[in-house]
Amino acid sequence: MRDGNGTPGDGFGRFVARLDRLLAPVERAFNLIAALFIFGLMLIGVAQVLGRKILNMPVFGYIDLIEISMAAFAFLGIAWCERLGGHVRMDLFLARIHGRFRWFAEIFGTLVAMFLIAVLVYYGFTHFLRAYEFGDSTIDAEYPIWPSKLVVPVSFGLLWLRLLVHFLGYLRLFLRPEAQPVAVPMIAGMEEIVRQEIKEVVGEEEARVERTDHA
Repeated sequence: MRDGNGTPGDGFGRFVARLDRLLAPVERAFNLIAALFIFGLMLIGVAQVLGRKILNMPVFGYIDLIEISMAAFAFLGIAWCERLGGHVRMDLFLARIHGRFRWFAEIFGTLVAMFLIAVLVYYGFTHFLRAYEFGDSTIDAEYPIWPSKLVVPVSFGLLWLRLLVHFLGYLRLFLRPEAQPVAVPMIAGMEEIVRQEIKEVVGEEEARVERTDHA
């Protein structure tokens, strides 16, 4: 997949591109936070092993920390992944259709996804409210659970906004099939995939030759 971010000449396209640029830093920040959580859990895991095996001082509430941190690295990066077109898609059918019918299919699929995500945002937020009001906590260390439950509706809310940008981008292409795609993930053709693989192989070979010359 590749992200079709060109410079549109029409007003609608510039509007969609502007929304895409406004949303991208937020998605990138969420993705960075998810990566930091993964890195932090790696450090906690090392501390747990060393503390338990060497110092006989395991990390207090280690399992609980893993439990409440899973939501962060599982959900915070989903909007960024959607922006890059990294989620699993059924492209066998879409790759064979062209013109307005293809963009109509993309619009339909995006609307269905927006509806499902909106439902998840609503029930995720109500689930967070219950945990916050009841003071829900982990069983062992009694860490509060509501922050991790808040991550879910917030992350899905950002994903819904990304899907909205995709919807506007597909709607623009449906109205103007000849326009350059903006802020929508594009299906990479077989020629493009082969070209990218050749480029990667050639790049690795050039790097190997360069290392040999320096040696």
